[in-house]
Amino acid sequence: MSERIIDKRLWEALPDDEKINGIDSKPSKPYWLEVWHIFRKNGLAMLGLQMTCFVVLFACVGPLVTKHDYSTQQLAFANVPPRFEIYKVSEESFIYMHNDYKLFDVTRDGQLNHLLSEDTHNIVERTKTYEMEGKTIILDYAYAALKAEQNPEGVKFKIRVDGAIISPYAKVHNRLNILGTDGLGRDLLARLIYGAQISLVIAIVATLVNFIVGVLYGGIAGYFGGRVDNIMMRMVDTISTIPLILYVILLSVIIGTVQKAIIIAIGSVYWVNMARIVRGQILSLKEQDFILSARTIGSSPTRILLRHLIPNAIGPIIVALTMMIPSAIFTEAFLSFIGLGVRAPLASWGTLASDALGGLRSYPYQLFYPSLGISITVLALNFLGDGLRDALDPKLR
Repeated sequence: MSERIIDKRLWEALPDDEKINGIDSKPSKPYWLEVWHIFRKNGLAMLGLQMTCFVVLFACVGPLVTKHDYSTQQLAFANVPPRFEIYKVSEESFIYMHNDYKLFDVTRDGQLNHLLSEDTHNIVERTKTYEMEGKTIILDYAYAALKAEQNPEGVKFKIRVDGAIISPYAKVHNRLNILGTDGLGRDLLARLIYGAQISLVIAIVATLVNFIVGVLYGGIAGYFGGRVDNIMMRMVDTISTIPLILYVILLSVIIGTVQKAIIIAIGSVYWVNMARIVRGQILSLKEQDFILSARTIGSSPTRILLRHLIPNAIGPIIVALTMMIPSAIFTEAFLSFIGLGVRAPLASWGTLASDALGGLRSYPYQLFYPSLGISITVLALNFLGDGLRDALDPKLR
């Protein structure tokens, strides 16, 4: 049999003008660099990332910015809004009329000084008399009790300075409390910052518990399969039927600390969804050739699971993990809203919304800001999760 001679010119590099499109292209990017390249093209995902960073910075750096404490009460300044109308008494003297028919000494730019002391209060005629810099101020709030036909102007009160009725001078921002105060005179901005810390800590710790328990549990069930898988997944079905509210009540009675009870309750119930996701990924991956090669060289099940299967399923795991955080935040806010959250003077966004519900018509800003915080955080993390899903799933690229 004659020996075949191969022409060495077949193995020479092609000249640039003879290269086919797609051959000798630029080297492929690393996996995570390619994921980032796809992720940053998603406008909503980048917006979600920026919003998430803002919320985290707000919770971490906020206490260094505000000069108020979340628990300090100033009853004289209770329910003061972030923006209000002021009335001019003289060139350098201004007053603010509170919804509770109280007058405050205030500067031209909205800095609250102190609550004015009333000289007389006629409950029958519904008038209050004050003295300020030698001028007599009369607050007449009898109009609030009049019927519509008796009060065609629809005014609730009138302020007279030395007998002359004065009108609002300007609408200014509250310089003392930027976002206003609650019913006990506590600074709403400071309580929002502290509430963000509580809500984020509960959500992140509970999500980490979900991640560790769910990944290991679902990985073991999916890898061993058979009877082990059936028994473990029936346990998952049983746990998923436990009412979360009842679970939190029982844990708070046993543990005593509601914050720990919420973390344990969310962490011990929410992991079932992660377990199902990981189990499905492991079932599809364990039949592939690289797992067979690992078994052939004698790798233990633990090594195969931790070094080969779970790292290759990390994409769906990260997406599920990102989606769990807003769900945990919303769950914590709901539990706090119905009275199963942290106890006073601690505050989370849910407890702030619950406390503000009673004065919704008079002081809507107290409900608006915690609701806005919950909405922004949940929306940002959902945008982030959708962007990660699109970037990590090769079928969606």
